Amino acid sequence: MTQNNRFTPPLILKNPHIQSILNSLGPRKMRAKQQAKKLDSEILTLTAVDGTRLLAEYDRSKTPNNSLIVLLHGWEGSSKSAYQVTTANYLLKQGFDVLRLNLRDHGDSHHLNFELFNSTMTTEVAEAIACFFKTHPYEKRFLAGFSLGGNFTLRIAADHGTSLKLTAAAGICPPVDPTNAMTALDNTLFFYERYFFYRWSKSLRKKITHFPEHGFKHILNNARTIDDMNSFFIKNHTPFDSANSYFEAYSLIGDRLSELNLPAYLIASEDDPIIPAEDLKQINCPEKLSIELQQYGGHCGFIKNLSAHSWIENRLVDLFRGHL
Repeated sequence: MTQNNRFTPPLILKNPHIQSILNSLGPRKMRAKQQAKKLDSEILTLTAVDGTRLLAEYDRSKTPNNSLIVLLHGWEGSSKSAYQVTTANYLLKQGFDVLRLNLRDHGDSHHLNFELFNSTMTTEVAEAIACFFKTHPYEKRFLAGFSLGGNFTLRIAADHGTSLKLTAAAGICPPVDPTNAMTALDNTLFFYERYFFYRWSKSLRKKITHFPEHGFKHILNNARTIDDMNSFFIKNHTPFDSANSYFEAYSLIGDRLSELNLPAYLIASEDDPIIPAEDLKQINCPEKLSIELQQYGGHCGFIKNLSAHSWIENRLVDLFRGHL
């Protein structure tokens, strides 16, 4: 990794928890709220082959370069998450059009589909992107995702990159071995697990408001941890009979990415409190995949100053501009 590609935050921002928190809260969140008001976003509902509908926000650059970047958020994030909005805003200023796509049951999309979201649903995401490109042709097509969205990005690039005519893809801090990621979540500072437990519970309560026939309100009332939730929802609302088989189904270890035939980038940090950097060694890295492991950055933060601007925004432009 060259020095130009290295993230070096000031001393006051080297703490991984500060990095992770500032990714979504504080100055970045306030700036995102202001930027979102100025964006002239077009709300789209994109339909997969099986009828699944996904919600998206489409923004056009004022200085277009005939390229589009599809952004995928993390688990229980949305197209309106602070990091999605500020990244989109930065990319738009650099000439890229942007599509911020919501995964199933994220954002305000709980009413669109009966079945619940799970992390193996890459095909419907790829087909929704294909639906968009049918009416919005672009010469250069990029895909980038954060956290779980980064995991989706790399699997979609490997499985559907050719059919989508993707130019390049980038995954930021993706869970590589989800089993280890869940263990790390349980063992790191308590507020990470509490945050995701609260967000997931809130999301599921929205879902059951639209589809009360699912009948899992009692589970939500009694669950106290993510593990409690997983034990019920994996068995009853996914095709998998155990947490282990579910987590294995969306892991990136071994030869999972061997079919990559377009340039792809995986950016991670050694101090990520949620995603163990050691898991990167379990990937049989294909020729088309470049892994950038930074010393600092926390989980998807890479915050470079006290105004909470993220180095990742610059890095995505550098990477994708090299393929224009």
